[in-house]
Amino acid sequence: MPAPAFFHKAFAFRMNPIVVIPARMASTRLPGKPLAMIGKLPMILHVLARARAADIGPVIVAVAETELARVVEDAGGTAVLTDPALPSGSDRVWQAVRAADPAGRHDVVVNLQGDLPGVAPPTLAASLLPLADPATDIGTLVCPVADAGEAARDSVVKVACAFADDDARTVARALYFSRAAVPWGAGALWHHVGIYAYRRAALARFVSLPEAALERRERLEQLRALEAGMTIGCCRIGTAPFGVDTPDDLDRARRVMAEAA
Repeated sequence: MPAPAFFHKAFAFRMNPIVVIPARMASTRLPGKPLAMIGKLPMILHVLARARAADIGPVIVAVAETELARVVEDAGGTAVLTDPALPSGSDRVWQAVRAADPAGRHDVVVNLQGDLPGVAPPTLAASLLPLADPATDIGTLVCPVADAGEAARDSVVKVACAFADDDARTVARALYFSRAAVPWGAGALWHHVGIYAYRRAALARFVSLPEAALERRERLEQLRALEAGMTIGCCRIGTAPFGVDTPDDLDRARRVMAEAA
């Protein structure tokens, strides 16, 4: 189910978000991924268009290469060149935010991965809902794990969280993230959707922290935040937007988006 449209309207007056899309050409499994064509547009422009359609705040693309910056700017977007040596997308997002908004007008930073060309615009607004609680540092999204095969795949990150009732507007606190099927026992499993809404101060703290032991073990950087005592709130959506990491993923994205056109 898509995120209800009221999410943005209900919370816009309390927040001033900015959306940042980190992108770089040096993908190991799919080199040049942001400029891979899907229909008539490179992937990064599909993501940019959907982020703009969400209408939750200005959108910038945090790039590592000038050729990517030119493509974004030629399409009327805003690109911020970041250090290619930065270790992660989160670091790229933070460097871009500081460059684009040095005065700190934007108090929430939405990190939208540049390899989600099919993301539904209301999904970005849904990531803000956990931040309605002032005790929450980071908002993110989950959807139900569909079947045993999905539960078993280590490429699907699972979240140990528990929702209070069947109201889609409720938020659950993330207790743990794993590539394993957690928690054990009967009940729903939740697939983590890697879109984050950070309070600006939380993002600044997060990128300053050293790599954590569980983060290293699971290869999941969000565990660094949990190990440091930060609070991550999860909002439910119906299905995960498909990501593009491999040539097979790209073929699938082309088919799906051609069918939807």
